[in-house]
This record gives sequence, C-alpha cells and structure tokens, in this order.
Amino acid sequence: MASDSRERMVRSAAVLLREHGYAGTGFRDVIAHSDAPWGSIYHHFPGGKAQLAEEAVRYAGDFVAQLIEHSPPDDPIATLRAFVAIWKQGLEASDFRAGCPVVAVATEAPADQPALGEAAAHAFASWEQALSATLRRAGVPRARSRRLATITVAAIEGAIVLCRTRRSTRPLDDVGKELELTIKDAIRAQ
Repeated sequence: MASDSRERMVRSAAVLLREHGYAGTGFRDVIAHSDAPWGSIYHHFPGGKAQLAEEAVRYAGDFVAQLIEHSPPDDPIATLRAFVAIWKQGLEASDFRAGCPVVAVATEAPADQPALGEAAAHAFASWEQALSATLRRAGVPRARSRRLATITVAAIEGAIVLCRTRRSTRPLDDVGKELELTIKDAIRAQ
C-alpha cells in the first residue's frame, strides 16, 4: 500500500508539473491530487520537493520513451504520429493547461538542484535515442537519424508551447505533418 501511495504521488506530481510548473507545484497540491496521507510525502521524499520533481520527470520521461519504443519498430511515421498524439491528447484533455513536465522542470529548476536538470536531460535523451533507433531501422543513416530525432523532440516541444498559448492543436498538427515529410524524404534518400 505504501508503494501505491508513493506511485500516486509521483504520477500526481508529473500531472501538476505539466499544468503549474515547478514553482507552482507544492507538496500540498500533490497530497490533494494524489489523495495520499500527508505524512507519507515526507517519508517517501525526504529530499523534499526536488526529489519528488526529479522522480516525476523520470516517470514522465520513461512513459514517453516506452510509448516510442512500443510503436511499430520499423515505422518512424507511425512512431511520430504516436508521439504527437500523446501530446495532443494531454493538451485537449486539460483544456490546454498541460504542457510537458520535463520542460517545466528543465526551464524552472533551481541552479542548486542539478539533479533536476540531469533528470530532464536524461528524459529528452531517451526520447531522442528511441526515435533515432526507429529511423535507423527504416534505413536512415546514424548521423542523420540522430539529427532528425533531435529536431523532432525540439519541434514538438516548441509546438506544445504554441498550442497552449493559442489554445489550439494546430501548431502540433502542422509540425507533425512537416516532420512526416522530412522523415519520408530521409527514408527515400537511402
């Protein structure tokens, strides 16, 4: 039961970071959202808010990396569409309040908490590696697949910000379509 409470707090922190950022997410918010007992948060996260945020970023990073890894292994277009779909779903379900918890922590992490930045860097790297692997299996050379994976993550993260400010998924749709064309060209070039 204790680990269930801990897992609920980590998942809740990830959700709240998406909507309120690092500065706007506190222990009280996580307790209320997760319906966990108050004292348990200090038991499970003796390192405080930074430890909880780090684990929430790792959770979110792993979740998205697994989504990419479980897409059709040699179909980068299907993988891209799944990657875009997960963000669209989150944006629409939250009425455009939810962005990316990894970006929230990466941009707001205090300088005296380097583990937060490292967790965000690890999450982004895992997404890029998974996307790059899919591109390589489709025949795209290693160097180009790495660059395309970086462009994909950067473009989608930027599109998420635009979607939130415009309250529309159109930027994500546009980025997804252009990335599809770029990936198709990369595959045909082989």
